[in-house]
Amino acid sequence: MTETPAPKFSHRIEAEFARILDYYGVAWEYEPRSFALEWDENGAVKIAFTPDFYLPEQDLYVELTTMRPRLVTKKNRKLRQMNELYPEINIQLWKRSDLRALMLRYGLDDEAARIMGTDAQAPS
Repeated sequence: MTETPAPKFSHRIEAEFARILDYYGVAWEYEPRSFALEWDENGAVKIAFTPDFYLPEQDLYVELTTMRPRLVTKKNRKLRQMNELYPEINIQLWKRSDLRALMLRYGLDDEAARIMGTDAQAPS
């Protein structure tokens, strides 16, 4: 039996989130699908959105962000576009405060402080 290599997470909060999901036996997929949001005049995709996680048992996509609240505008816009174009897709945006509460709840106090400190991910 071969073990599937861990995905290359783009931010360490994603690795911590995956670790919590694994610990509690929650099935997940990392960035399994991209959704087209805008197209050019020739029909080519101009802007797409790839949520961080898919939880198949919950049929839920989760996008994580550790951006400061005032920098979340772009992700909120993409989520609104997702809801308009793909109303059948269940997606949630988990912000800094949600992630911090989750990590504290599961005893990851030091990790929460490190990740939620001044090194929040840069806006994308």
